[in-house]
Amino acid sequence: MAFAARMTQALRRHWRHYLVEAGGIMAFLTVSGTAAVVFHHPASAVARALGPHEWVQRMGVGMVVGGLIAAMAYSPWGKRSGAHFNPAVTLGFWQLGHIRTSDALWYGLAQVAGALAAGFGMRELLAPWFGHSRIHDNTTEPLDAPHGWALALGAEMLISALLMLGLLWALHSSTRKKWAGALAGGLLAVFVVVESPLSGMSLNPARTLGTAAAAGRAPGLWLYVVGPLAAMWATAAAYRCWRRPGTERPPVYPDAAA
Repeated sequence: MAFAARMTQALRRHWRHYLVEAGGIMAFLTVSGTAAVVFHHPASAVARALGPHEWVQRMGVGMVVGGLIAAMAYSPWGKRSGAHFNPAVTLGFWQLGHIRTSDALWYGLAQVAGALAAGFGMRELLAPWFGHSRIHDNTTEPLDAPHGWALALGAEMLISALLMLGLLWALHSSTRKKWAGALAGGLLAVFVVVESPLSGMSLNPARTLGTAAAAGRAPGLWLYVVGPLAAMWATAAAYRCWRRPGTERPPVYPDAAA
């Protein structure tokens, strides 16, 4: 079957799942942007109540976005699409054969479209607050310091590899797979607190592209694309070699049986 025909057939069969992927990253950027304003903007009563300790403010953001990711992963539609919401995650599962090429391409397109829509939408809705130096339009940027780009790239690759490894470890076990959503949300919350000072904590090429396009600036965009994609692909490839025969396998996404 020709490539265009396969893409058309996939769209007809799974367009609802693609909308879930677009909607998921839109929800993530909407909530994370709002949380950034609530917990970091000096005019926010919540930020003032938490005091000057930025790690406490980051903990608040981490709990909110981590909880959101877990909730979406356990939702009925999240279970069916796999709740990737991230082209790098989709690439990792494609590398393992858990999503067809046509579906993976549509997932990626939907994720980027959703991120762009949310990025521009939030930039308009929260413009008076987004431009503040502590919010930075909810963008992810390398440190303005010597070797800042190298540090950001290394940090992005590390957390991307850890997230993919955690997902594969959970999903390849019949007893652990029910905790995969909670694990993903928990890791994300920890990364927000610990890693975001180094790179802004993206993990997600679509997420960075959406906010960068809306803000009109994209310093180091390439590292937020290359880092997560390369790290998750490599982690999935390595896991394929390490995985023991006969272990539980995740479904092929979209999962019509979920």
